[in-house]
Amino acid sequence: MALFHVARYAGPEAAGAEAEADSRARALLERLQCLARERQLKKQPPQEAPEEAAQSAPAAGKRRRRPRRTRRREGGREPGSPPAPPNKRQKTDDEEEEEGAESSEETPAESSVGAEAARSLEGRGGPPPEEASGALTHALVLGGFGRSKVPKVQPFLPVWLAQPSCVGKNVTEGLVPIEDIPEVHPDLQKKLRAQGISSYFPVQAAVIPALLESTANGFLVSRGGYRPSDLCVSAPTGSGKTLAFVIPVVQALLHRAVCQVRALVVLPTKELAQQVSKVFNVYTDATPLRVALITGQKSLAKEQESLVQKTADGFRCLADIVVATPGRLVDHVDQTPGFSLQHLRFLIIDEADRMIDSMHQSWLPRVVAAAFPSEGPKGPCAVLQRTQPRVVTAASMCCPQMPLQKLLFSATLTQNPEKLQQLGLYQPRLFSTGSAHKGPRDCDIDMDGDSGGKYTFPTGLTHHYVPCSLRFKPLVVLHLILEMNFSRVLCFTNSRENSHRLFLLVQAFGGVTVAEFSSRYGPGQRKSILKQFEQGKIQLLISTDATARGIDVQGVQLVVNYDAPQYLRTYVHRVGRTARAGKSGQAFTLLLKVQERRFLRMLEEGGVPGLERRDTPSELLQPLVPRYEEALSLLEKAIKEERKQKAA
Repeated sequence: MALFHVARYAGPEAAGAEAEADSRARALLERLQCLARERQLKKQPPQEAPEEAAQSAPAAGKRRRRPRRTRRREGGREPGSPPAPPNKRQKTDDEEEEEGAESSEETPAESSVGAEAARSLEGRGGPPPEEASGALTHALVLGGFGRSKVPKVQPFLPVWLAQPSCVGKNVTEGLVPIEDIPEVHPDLQKKLRAQGISSYFPVQAAVIPALLESTANGFLVSRGGYRPSDLCVSAPTGSGKTLAFVIPVVQALLHRAVCQVRALVVLPTKELAQQVSKVFNVYTDATPLRVALITGQKSLAKEQESLVQKTADGFRCLADIVVATPGRLVDHVDQTPGFSLQHLRFLIIDEADRMIDSMHQSWLPRVVAAAFPSEGPKGPCAVLQRTQPRVVTAASMCCPQMPLQKLLFSATLTQNPEKLQQLGLYQPRLFSTGSAHKGPRDCDIDMDGDSGGKYTFPTGLTHHYVPCSLRFKPLVVLHLILEMNFSRVLCFTNSRENSHRLFLLVQAFGGVTVAEFSSRYGPGQRKSILKQFEQGKIQLLISTDATARGIDVQGVQLVVNYDAPQYLRTYVHRVGRTARAGKSGQAFTLLLKVQERRFLRMLEEGGVPGLERRDTPSELLQPLVPRYEEALSLLEKAIKEERKQKAA
């Protein structure tokens, strides 16, 4: 049905066409108004006064019958409408009434058509529709589409993720004296004081009693014979997570009678494994417990000597606590005779989010299979054989066995239930510095965490970003170091090549003692570089993300992100190398103009507090430009020489 008319030529033909279009539009408008009146009558309350009902009934009947008389007079069609095609069946009155009932619920399409018809009448000089036959009620008005923020859909999380046990994130305010946790063994309290520790951090004060409670009756059988809950701990960097599992594990194993691998700590990097092993050695000193480190820094045969000893009747275990990286651990499970995990009581996964990402190596299924072997001793010894946990029933609890408790620790613990499901956690309990967890996704895809954002940061850390150009990024780094005069600065890049070139450039510039920390060096060299950096012999350490995970370097005052991190989780671990254990620190990120918008939005959604912009005027950089140009020329020569050496 044509509702619009375009008058191309003024003449008698145009006048006739305009009159025909007017009649069609008026007929359509009259029909829509009748439908609107019928809908209004249906919406009126059913209980009416008798006089009102008697008066309204004839009027309504007239309004309903008027179109029918018109249809009968016009042969079942409205005045001015084109005749129906001959091959189509004419609709009956019942079908017309059904359509009328259906159309009484006015659709947006009908409303918009009515509005267009009204506008067409007004454009042709006809009377306004309100004056002609009353206003259309509830007509759809197009336009006025304001942009509104779509509310974020909150998924349904498991109770243990949605309602964690909250822990204070400010390590300087929620300190708990050592005497307030009497469950800790007196010998361990003495060692804590000897290390200069007089109070527990909030995370330690919450996690240590929970772990000691599960071992109150010894590590062989948990409380009441039931399997203890697995623990997950999500707390900022430098909040004392390592000591939170070292103290209860050492205390639980103090009274062991036979040396067996009871605790296994799995970490992503060799440097972090060395650090955790060092802490265990401090608190197992003067005890019968032995700690073994297997990271691949020594040959497989050397590491086997620290794990097992061959005897006349088999093998004897030499380690109670094993600190390992995933790849080397699988090597020993497969290739070391006598290395057994059948007596494993604690499985500690530090930097758990990164360890979950490395699940493609299938290290966890191999460890669980070694802890619960399918084939074991037969005969009388079969009673002591540990089997895979089953559904808790009266039959499954008749033979208590030593449980395997999993402990997860990370500053950026994933909140994705699908990923956590890979770990096979049993009735897990979450300790978090956030009040609630609102999203299931991983850190690479932003989600909400506590009230401030996705993650929490050390309270003594201040965040800055420095807009700069690509050419002068190294010059800005040198300006920051020379201006602030820090003794220990840690600089991060996104690749080994960038680290090496920046190292050569700063070395050629002079005035700053600099070193490079990357996979270009072996484990022994990296260990020596870290030691010199801690001693203050190196002022600037340029590194890839190899040192961004868990490495505790004392006295880092400034962290510089030479290359902006691509993910929020990477930023959290980088800046977490400073402001540790309640101390203060600063973090600077150098940003190109094209990086600013995305980076600032990422940090805003992540809950980074007080991000400050710091500009470096060209006047401050100008005195360093001559030396910088000379260093660039020396860098070019050094790179050419290296390429020649590689080619040779």
